[in-house]
Amino acid sequence: MSQTFDAADAHWRVTPLPVCSADQKDWLTRGGSLTAHLRALGRVEVRVTREAVDVPWPDEGVALGLAPRERAWVREIVLAVDGVPFVAAHSATPLVASRGVWQAMRRLRTRPLAELLYSDSGVARSALVSRRVSARHPLFALAAREVDGHAPHAFVARRSVFVRGGAPLLVTECMLPALWAHLERVAGHARDPHAHTKRERGPLDHTASRAHRAMP
Repeated sequence: MSQTFDAADAHWRVTPLPVCSADQKDWLTRGGSLTAHLRALGRVEVRVTREAVDVPWPDEGVALGLAPRERAWVREIVLAVDGVPFVAAHSATPLVASRGVWQAMRRLRTRPLAELLYSDSGVARSALVSRRVSARHPLFALAAREVDGHAPHAFVARRSVFVRGGAPLLVTECMLPALWAHLERVAGHARDPHAHTKRERGPLDHTASRAHRAMP
């Protein structure tokens, strides 16, 4: 009988916590590719921050069905929208799987993991689970270094296990404050489409604007 993989535990839960905002609950439970959802907001860039053989985090090891201290292939990236970091992601698969079923993960470079996960009908996905991430969890440090200024007291993150040929790949995605700020700005413009920032016009401002519009 094949092994069943589940990302849920006492902290990672299918239903987002009540303290999460409406936007957070929406993004924590959205199915499909997170990269695709981000592309609806702007130009998405994948920045790889680390790829290595490492011991996964304790809760990752449990979700992957690994023995204590068993090593995995780990990939850490940042998903930026129009140059601003919106998501810090951490993925892990058993070392043997990274040389077999999930070996393409080692060759992604700056391509999103979604290219492997959503183009293969043989890949199954567990339920999405989420939690608030405080400084006690190693994911916090990964996300905090991508924040401009002071990091929040806690981040919100989601994860799920993808299984192909019986081999698991755990993907954890931590949403950064810039994402929520962007969504709030978009919502604000939708509520008041005439809102704009007034600025003082110079004597040639209107001429420059017309010239800019006339350029091919």
